[in-house]
Amino acid sequence: MSKIIEIPVHTQKLLKLFKSIVPKLTSGKYKGQYGRVGVIGGSLEYTGAPYFAAMTAMKVGADLSHIFCHTEAASVIKSYSPDLIVHPMLDRTDALEQIKPWLERLHVVVVGPGLGRDPKILNTASELIKLCLEADKPLVIDADGLFILNENIELVCGKRNVILTPNAIEFERLFGKDMPAARRKMCMLGDGVLVLEKGARDKIHIPHTNEIYAMPAGGSGRRCGGQGDLLSGSLATFFFWSLQSNQPNPAYLSACVSSYFVKQLNYAAFQKFGRSLVASDMLNEISSVFKTELERTDNE
Repeated sequence: MSKIIEIPVHTQKLLKLFKSIVPKLTSGKYKGQYGRVGVIGGSLEYTGAPYFAAMTAMKVGADLSHIFCHTEAASVIKSYSPDLIVHPMLDRTDALEQIKPWLERLHVVVVGPGLGRDPKILNTASELIKLCLEADKPLVIDADGLFILNENIELVCGKRNVILTPNAIEFERLFGKDMPAARRKMCMLGDGVLVLEKGARDKIHIPHTNEIYAMPAGGSGRRCGGQGDLLSGSLATFFFWSLQSNQPNPAYLSACVSSYFVKQLNYAAFQKFGRSLVASDMLNEISSVFKTELERTDNE
């Protein structure tokens, strides 16, 4: 029987814990030390998703964001922003050889935003997941990255520092509709994999303990496309910071703070734009919401 635990996220104690993982900005660090994030995704049809994920990672506070995408997506994504490093490699026959050296430089890799369902691309992404796991590279697997796991969840079973971010439909595809059976399948993941189920109230599943932590409701009723990509991008940066902070349970902590943060972004943008809110509006709220909710003061 799963135990659902309510998270009182608005308590000062928990907000202080969230702030504790945020590194203070100093002149003594060089470019890259606050985070180097990679996003594997981006196809002809889906260019916005990897952009939102990579740009959110940077706006939250990572120093560098790389996107490894389909050749036909690269020019479009580059046109969105000069701040991102875009590699048109995913559809190349030597994609693994070309991307592998870059993976070694990254702190966290996000797999899935805008990846598409081309079998060759999915196979390449699957092999890249294996490379990351072999190198103990922290992973966030989202969107079409989760499609890879539908018939091959064993790929991540028993691995460390992996966070899956399914929405309700993706959760059912991964684990099934029957919750007892879903819990048994989830237990196979082990104690190094965490599941952040997205919804009106995000749920954080701890597979090996059967615990489910329910985040508070938040944001607004406006559910435009792209919000999940903002979550995966912010999660990548928070994940790296959590691992660096030496706090216990870094995956759980980063899932909590990213869930809370994106709900706050949605709420802030909705106050300005209401029904016309789009993901770009939320992206533009990152600076003010971060300053209000998560920025550390000199005595913290």
